[in-house]
Amino acid sequence: MLKKLFTAALIFALLQTNLVLAKEMKNMTREDICKANYKTLFKGEALNGDDMLIILQKYIFGEVFTVGNLDIKTREMLTVTSLAVQQTMPQLKAHINAALNVGVTPVEIRELIYQCAPFIGFPKTLNAISVMNEVFKERKIELPNENTISENDRYKKGFEIQNPLYGDEIQTSLQGLPDNMGENVSKFLTEVCFGDFYSRKGLDIKTRELLVISILVTTGNTSTLKSHIKGNLKAGNSKEDITAAIIQCLPYVGFPNTIAALKALKEVLKNID
Repeated sequence: MLKKLFTAALIFALLQTNLVLAKEMKNMTREDICKANYKTLFKGEALNGDDMLIILQKYIFGEVFTVGNLDIKTREMLTVTSLAVQQTMPQLKAHINAALNVGVTPVEIRELIYQCAPFIGFPKTLNAISVMNEVFKERKIELPNENTISENDRYKKGFEIQNPLYGDEIQTSLQGLPDNMGENVSKFLTEVCFGDFYSRKGLDIKTRELLVISILVTTGNTSTLKSHIKGNLKAGNSKEDITAAIIQCLPYVGFPNTIAALKALKEVLKNID
């Protein structure tokens, strides 16, 4: 009994310091890891529900959470991003609360949801924002509006972020459309995705790029994913963290999308090496 209590206390301490590494848990059962992760995230007891809940809790919080060296805060940011993309609102609400419980700031949550818009469209993003606002209201969190870019600077600021990561990839790929309308789309991408969103405060470029991995794994867009894997590497994310970020999405998007993303990653890394 004392040994079990000591093990649970050790796991909890590791979680609190964001040092949840597979090597530190190799001698611990997935049930123990699951219970500690769940308590830290949701402030409740795991493995008390029906068969489906027990299966998913052991799998997600006792196994997937130990793959790679991502801290628990990053894992929750990736999870909230995926759930926002999927529009699974009850789960999104639960994980926004969990993210706040493990130290993700309200500004970080707002920014990770906002930046979904260029990838999934504004209607779905607004739905996710409504859930976020509901959580913030319940927790008495107030955030000011932050428009950090002027009308005249949108393209310039966006280009300064986009170009080092992606060059003229989109502009080149859209050349030759009728009436050169591809130029409009290329300009919109620079101004909206990188100008309106990537330039905002609250998340650095490295973190934004890693969270975009979650968006693209969830949507199953492996073509754009390949481009953003390269962008992630240029932004400073390691191939190990990119791999772990993809696998973090696995319980939420299923095996087909995740395996397709991992194959895309292998292809990119092979061509780089």
